Amino acid sequence: MTASKTNLKRILLKLSGESFKGNRGYGIDPEAVDSIAAQIKLMRDSDVEIGVVVGGGNIWRGSAAENEGMDRVAADYAGMLATVINALSLQDRLERIHGVDTRTQTGINVQEVAEPYIRRRAVRHLEKGRVVIFAAGIGNPYMTTDTAAALRAVEIEADVLLMAKYSVDGIYDTDPNIDSQSTKYDFISYQDAIEKRLGVMDTTALSICMENDLPIRVFDITNSENLVRIINGESIGSLVSESD
Repeated sequence: MTASKTNLKRILLKLSGESFKGNRGYGIDPEAVDSIAAQIKLMRDSDVEIGVVVGGGNIWRGSAAENEGMDRVAADYAGMLATVINALSLQDRLERIHGVDTRTQTGINVQEVAEPYIRRRAVRHLEKGRVVIFAAGIGNPYMTTDTAAALRAVEIEADVLLMAKYSVDGIYDTDPNIDSQSTKYDFISYQDAIEKRLGVMDTTALSICMENDLPIRVFDITNSENLVRIINGESIGSLVSESD
């Protein structure tokens, strides 16, 4: 499938850590990363400016480490480092395999491998057609990568926040992997998503999107055509906004 010209000028793509592990139970699956990189390449070919926020749950989960007795702040910083590993993996695939000029910016200082996050520099990279990967969240513990995605999307003035899920094709009233009778929402308002606690993203992230009228589209990243279909204007997955 090819991407056509689109009304979307700039998007923020949020990739969960699970997107990187593919069929593996843990770590990074090169084929899964290459599939994501290929989809991003197709979006760039349609002149969409792309920012990407990556999670790290395929390598490290701070909440799980905390439950096992680790200090929460230390656990969260370890999680930030996991996102840097994923970011570098995606950057390598984009540049080396698909020829897409890419920059990684981080919320914590790891200057040997990535730039520090500077909003004006990030926007300039986007304007020059580079994909910008944002790693290490916002650089603070107690903040999820969902919150980082919402904040970075607002800061770079993205038209939409695309929430890529692993093997879940949208928002449901219950977990579709557990409840076969769960109902999918094609559209839901910010307020309803917050009040119903549907697990779209954390409340802080949803509130940021609501306050800045930033639409969120939740979709399944494992379908290799979904990103291009979204760019082509199809109503894939579920939409969260003030109105549909």
